[in-house]
Amino acid sequence: MRRVAICGLSMCKVGNHYHKSLRELFAKVALDAMENAGGPPVNAMYVGNMSSSEHTSQKNIGVLLSNSIGLNSTPSMLVECADGSGGAALYEGFKSVASGLYDIVIVGGVEKMSEATHGENRKISSKAIEQECEAFNGLSIDGEFAIIMRYYMHYYGVPKRQFALFAVQMHKHAARNRYAQLPYEVSVEDALNMQTIADPVTLFDTAPAGDGAAAVILCPLERAQEFTDTPIEIAGAGQASDTLALYDRKNILTFKATSEASKIALESSKLKISDINLFEVHDSYTISGFLALEDLGVIERGKVGQSVEEGLIDLNGPIPTNLSGGLKARGHPMGATGVYQAVESSLQLRGEAGKNQADPAKVALIQNAAGIGSLVTVHVLKRV
Repeated sequence: MRRVAICGLSMCKVGNHYHKSLRELFAKVALDAMENAGGPPVNAMYVGNMSSSEHTSQKNIGVLLSNSIGLNSTPSMLVECADGSGGAALYEGFKSVASGLYDIVIVGGVEKMSEATHGENRKISSKAIEQECEAFNGLSIDGEFAIIMRYYMHYYGVPKRQFALFAVQMHKHAARNRYAQLPYEVSVEDALNMQTIADPVTLFDTAPAGDGAAAVILCPLERAQEFTDTPIEIAGAGQASDTLALYDRKNILTFKATSEASKIALESSKLKISDINLFEVHDSYTISGFLALEDLGVIERGKVGQSVEEGLIDLNGPIPTNLSGGLKARGHPMGATGVYQAVESSLQLRGEAGKNQADPAKVALIQNAAGIGSLVTVHVLKRV
């Protein structure tokens, strides 16, 4: 297996891009990523997207998007794993270069959600959960995370305030990120007093839906210096799944797919969790951010809220987490999120993260999950 590097990258600000189509949104970042890598010849493309068929009535997205950047004869595939699609697309691109199948690959993620109503977007996101029983009987993805969050609060004796503190921290980071959808700070009182979505989940416990696109260019590490002075190696990658239905889980306070995927990624990178300098985790809900940090083995179970209060995940803390603002405040353009995580982390490792730059930033771990952790992809990135 060959070592793989990110040699080009680009992303747009997450938000409401009313005047751009899906293909226009993607084409801009894909072309910018190719330019960032010096314009190498592309052998294949993998794109993460969850909801194009609902929002744009468009199937065959891979070909549509490759056509938009002039790659009319290049193999181009859609990777769809709900809101874990971006991370899964990166995993497919990584494998294709590592195996020697392709040399230069574009991995992109794109989502266009702003022209649907909030209710329509929640209905689409709830397609990530089991439909025949759970959704049929009235559960939504909000409801499932509410069940998990309520049980977590009861089991560990954690007050709602600690989840509000996590949201406050994410907004603090997003306020320094020019790509963030919600780039402003909020107070604990703001977070606590927002409208209830599914008790105890409030509006500020959830990530906003928005439009976004991000892309990276992958190449063999041995060739990376041809395209960039600051190659970022994908040192390890892992993927695992869990039951789709919440009722099939033995323990709903852990997403075992995160633990298993991270174990694979760390073993393949020959690194330990203590070697990681910064984290980008999938906090589509504040409770999912808590579980991610616990399942990765970064923070003791039941102690995430306390750790946030003590500043441990802040920019200057020992385990800086979601310096982008995370899904919570950077925004969550569903199928593009995993690629955003790769771009944000690569900028950190390049030393190009601006006001949110961590020091040191040598090794990053990104965790992208589908639905309630039914599929999780973890990548370990390292500056060479």
